[in-house]
Amino acid sequence: MSNIYIQEPPTHGKVLLETTAGDIDIELWSREAPKACRNFIQLCMEGYYNGTIFHRVVKGFIAQGGDPTGTGKGGSSIWGKPFKDEFHSRLRFMRRGLVAMANAGRDDNGSQFFFTLGPTPELQSKHTLFGKVAGNTIYNMLKLESGDIDEDEKPAYPYKIIKAKILMNPFDDIVPRESIHQAPKSKKKEKEAGTKNYKLLSFGEEAEEEEEEISEVNKKFSGKSKSSHDLTNDPKLSSQVAVETSRHKKRRHTSGSSSSEERESPEAEAERKARVSSVQEKLKSKTESKKSKQDPPKLEEDDTPYYLGKDQEIAKKKKLEELKKEYKELKTSMKKAEESKKIVEKEEESKPDPAADNNLIQEFLENQKKYKIKTAKAKTKGTDREEMTMALLKKFQQKLEHVKEVQETSGPSKPAEPIEPETKDNDDPTEEDDTWLTKSLDYEGDELIVAKDANLKTADWYALDDPRNPVVQRRRNEAKRAANKGQPGRRDLI
Repeated sequence: MSNIYIQEPPTHGKVLLETTAGDIDIELWSREAPKACRNFIQLCMEGYYNGTIFHRVVKGFIAQGGDPTGTGKGGSSIWGKPFKDEFHSRLRFMRRGLVAMANAGRDDNGSQFFFTLGPTPELQSKHTLFGKVAGNTIYNMLKLESGDIDEDEKPAYPYKIIKAKILMNPFDDIVPRESIHQAPKSKKKEKEAGTKNYKLLSFGEEAEEEEEEISEVNKKFSGKSKSSHDLTNDPKLSSQVAVETSRHKKRRHTSGSSSSEERESPEAEAERKARVSSVQEKLKSKTESKKSKQDPPKLEEDDTPYYLGKDQEIAKKKKLEELKKEYKELKTSMKKAEESKKIVEKEEESKPDPAADNNLIQEFLENQKKYKIKTAKAKTKGTDREEMTMALLKKFQQKLEHVKEVQETSGPSKPAEPIEPETKDNDDPTEEDDTWLTKSLDYEGDELIVAKDANLKTADWYALDDPRNPVVQRRRNEAKRAANKGQPGRRDLI
């Protein structure tokens, strides 16, 4: 747990939820997720969550609430519209007891929130994490997953939020909104239409006549603008226009053109319609091609309501579609490669063989086939390989014995004459000359060789004496004296 305290930032703000499962303390990360915390505190202050249930529970995953309708489709934020997601690098869905905003997609946060009942890394960077359950109240929060839950993840007897209390408000400027507590405005009472009694007036008959004339004119010109020449019978006023305006000219022009068109022949009219239809088709094809280039192919929209884990399912479906597409492309490419290979093989077969005209190449290819057959028969490893080697050795020994027997019967061996290339059999290049097996090894006789003694003075003797040594000098002097004695009249100079 120590690494959690190191990684997670400190909290600022605290809210207490009194539920039927017990009290739940929630500490808020108001600095890391200011919008989500502001929205949550404002709604708690106004009593928005009072009486709401935890309408969705997934054991070991989440417990969701905050919807006043209790269906999972209601609830709104304090701004009257969804607000953006808020993510922080130090806030991660790595344990139970975390509080986050529930949404139906990206940047679609309202009033609904949920508690994590275990590590949920798949929700990272998809839901705004803004608080955590503090202290021993986490055990009350874990009671939310107890009880019977149906197939639609709805508890049979859901737990309820009785009241929400703000223990520490990090935002000093939050005040309950007036629109929440205002009573609906009463509609204004419509005034009853009174009846006119003209008998009470001295000029009642004249007023009644005028009223009847006005009502007739209103009925006649209802929805049209009225002028003085329509209401009065003044001979000086006329309803015809004195100066012809551009609008009247256009009307006359259109009426004239329509009359001329009516006079046109049916063939010309058919040609004109054909031209118009061809132009319209061209324009439609151009617009469709532009749309297909600009707009990427959209996936079929899913009308099912949002639930946690829906994004993962959509991502899996997309991945499967991509894999199927790749598989199809790979299959087509492999087919194309096989077809091209077959075409190349057919072309090679249809090409003329260069070895047919050249005898040397043909001979080389035949020898190559023979050696391939031999190597295929030869064994590389195991007892079979050893047996084959011993068989070859035995064969060679038998060959030697046979050659010796032939030599003994034929007499002493003669020096083999060199084989000329013309006399050699070219049909079997592997055939060898066995005459070399009949030859004997000749070497020099046994002659005594005197070993040289290093102590004996011979012609090859080499003196290794120092001439400055006194012993050597004395010996040298003695030798000179002995030599001088044999020659009279000569004196020693030493």
